[in-house]
Amino acid sequence: MRKTLLATVVALTMAAGLHAAEEAKTSAQTVTPAQDAPAEATFSKQGFLTTKWCAEQGLFKDCRLESIVCGEGECYQNWEFGDPVKTELVVYVHDELQYYKITPAKSLNVAAMIEKGMSQDLVTIEGSYDSKTNTITATDFKAPPPPAKSFFKGCL
Repeated sequence: MRKTLLATVVALTMAAGLHAAEEAKTSAQTVTPAQDAPAEATFSKQGFLTTKWCAEQGLFKDCRLESIVCGEGECYQNWEFGDPVKTELVVYVHDELQYYKITPAKSLNVAAMIEKGMSQDLVTIEGSYDSKTNTITATDFKAPPPPAKSFFKGCL
């Protein structure tokens, strides 16, 4: 019953468009980038779009979907319908071995970002960067193109 309820809540949350990410206390330290971009310049990072909990756990290929709703794994065991949603999206840059928190701007379609880019590498997040909080205020995103069809697809 709870899993069905959680799946329904995730679907409704994605359809609604999730306009803000709630800040949570972080137990892991993130590395401060070597260069800070000016506030006026467009800041762009390309990496793996996931949740903060999954990035901290090192889970990239099989991140738990409920971590989008309540910010952690196994949360379906203690999350009840009506509890606040704690979406904590991050982009993990493998070359830098760190993640950047994402706060979506009101103009950004978060549901499309989650649908097209979640748990995928080479997602580009663009916006302004706040070095004090290590947060990108995302105004645009670009998901990687779908994989090309190959000769062996479906044969094995």
